[in-house]
Amino acid sequence: MASQFRYEVDIVLVIDATGSMHHLLDEVKANALRFHDDLQAEMFAKDKEIDKLRVRVIAFRDFWYDEEPLVESDFFVMPDEAEAYSRFVQGIVASGGGDEPESGLEALAAAINSPWATGGSKRRQVIVLWTDASAHALERAQTGSPPAYPAGLPKDFDELTDLWMGQGPMSAPARRLLMYAPDATPWSSIGSYWDQNVHYMSRAGEGLQEVDYKAVLDAISQSV
Repeated sequence: MASQFRYEVDIVLVIDATGSMHHLLDEVKANALRFHDDLQAEMFAKDKEIDKLRVRVIAFRDFWYDEEPLVESDFFVMPDEAEAYSRFVQGIVASGGGDEPESGLEALAAAINSPWATGGSKRRQVIVLWTDASAHALERAQTGSPPAYPAGLPKDFDELTDLWMGQGPMSAPARRLLMYAPDATPWSSIGSYWDQNVHYMSRAGEGLQEVDYKAVLDAISQSV
């Protein structure tokens, strides 16, 4: 049976790459080459089909603790660039981070500002964020930021909210945010006040051991 709905989908995977997150990273790495086919199968089961899929990865740690606090890829066109995508994620090592909080909001801002595709009548722009930690307030950088801190990030949570809610590059009908994050600052506020998001509450400090790859695929396909 042919699928009723066909979509052009951009997905940005925002991954906490601190030391406790090795389980989640191992899941992403183990399934990297199958990601397109597995997601397409989940979509087809829901009478949907992806015409074009691009995937981008942002791995974050802590700007105030780590030498490599933010690692970003370009978008990979799947399945044509599946091997390049796999090589990128294989190179991410769960390390560092120190104590909570981490730099999750900076990573989320980078994801929102991704170079999203603008064509297609059925577009979806999906951010999937995984963390087991709270996040530094963006205001911290206003009193002095580390050398690697990116320019042009929102100055506070209100500016980040504005970026999500329509002042950024994402399309309002197309945008989706899936968060696997603890009931902690700022994730609980985002879950309560931002539109088009689903907050799957994780256990703090346990590396998202409870997150299952197939459940993530199901959540992504439901969001499209």
